[in-house]
Amino acid sequence: MNKDDLLAVGLDVRRDVLGADYVDSGLAESDDFMMAFQDTVTSLAWGYSWSRPGLDRRTRLILTLGILAGLGRHQELGIYAQGAVRNGVSVDEIKEILIHVMSYCGTPAGRQSFTAVHRALADIGALPD
Repeated sequence: MNKDDLLAVGLDVRRDVLGADYVDSGLAESDDFMMAFQDTVTSLAWGYSWSRPGLDRRTRLILTLGILAGLGRHQELGIYAQGAVRNGVSVDEIKEILIHVMSYCGTPAGRQSFTAVHRALADIGALPD
């Protein structure tokens, strides 16, 4: 797939998993700086990783919950837990996932970094309107 295909597929998968309102709100609130993150996460994580064959969406959600919990990415964990329930993961399974935590340091670290830098640059007036 080319970059445009990855972005289109990724946007569809991302909306299906996290909910269209959540995704569209994040996109609408993004300025040019944050759109670099939005495009990258949508193409790489959602268009490439989440769209690959070999693991179903439910399995990917189970893995992601464990990874996010292991890294303490609690802000991200909530929205993925909601997506997991929407995709057939039970509350009891989520409890077991949280007990059996794994580590992960990809997209969530990127998102938090982008957010922190964006805030800092905005605080000093370094971002264009």
